[in-house]
Amino acid sequence: MAGKFEVYTDKGGKYRFRLKAANGEVVAGGEAYESKAGAKAGCEAVQRAADGAAIVEADS
Repeated sequence: MAGKFEVYTDKGGKYRFRLKAANGEVVAGGEAYESKAGAKAGCEAVQRAADGAAIVEADS
């Protein structure tokens, strides 16, 4: 099974998403959104940005 995005409501009533690996571990999370549609759009933006993204080392 591939990883998946989960959209959920946080304690403050905002919508968030988290990316879970196939083993259920949370590997990334998103900011708070006012709407569920906004959180889903955030998931889609991460999918587009990650497709073919390079791994680089940042200078400290």
